[in-house]
Amino acid sequence: MNHSNRMLAAVGLCISAAAAQADVQITEWMYNGADATGEYIEFTNLGATAVDFTGWSFDDSSRTPGSVSLSGFGSVAAGASVVLTEASAADFRAAWSLAASVKVVGGNTNNLGRADEINLYNAGGALVDRLTYGDNAIAGTIRTQNISGNPLALADLAPQAVTSQWVLASVGDAYGSHASTLGDIGNPGVFTLAAAVPEPSTYALLLAGLGLVGVAARRRAR
Repeated sequence: MNHSNRMLAAVGLCISAAAAQADVQITEWMYNGADATGEYIEFTNLGATAVDFTGWSFDDSSRTPGSVSLSGFGSVAAGASVVLTEASAADFRAAWSLAASVKVVGGNTNNLGRADEINLYNAGGALVDRLTYGDNAIAGTIRTQNISGNPLALADLAPQAVTSQWVLASVGDAYGSHASTLGDIGNPGVFTLAAAVPEPSTYALLLAGLGLVGVAARRRAR
């Protein structure tokens, strides 16, 4: 294998390694919902491979791994969004007219408050993602009572506290939001930005790889 081919192979391995890394984010939440609709949290697999949620868990501001099991999600495909709700899965699915392909874990009793925290843990108890929120504590941010919150861009998922770049859903918006049968507004189970914008890490590795290939080509030309 010549030098240029070795460089190309190395770039391919780097990109493959990045794709294999799990990247699950909190992409939407509603802290209070009407009656049987219930509040909910959406998690989205932004990585390039499926993630097995067996042993994963959720907790609020008490920050205790294992508090609420998310094993019921099973394997979550790349780009897929799943929903945790206090309603029964059947009631929630009916209220929002969700497709059967959207995975829902219902019966969450570890309810969220107006100012609270969403913590996602993997099977080893390590923190995967956190979102601290509260319009009465973090000035200029949204209050997601009966209306869900969504990020304007993927970069807005990086901070562990909600920012002014999270906005309230509205019927017919770019997120595909609609009203539930009980009047709540949101877009649970679908994260449109996940498909529209590649992972920053993938961009970085790809650009770095192209740079290495360019160097190798110039060396060969000389």
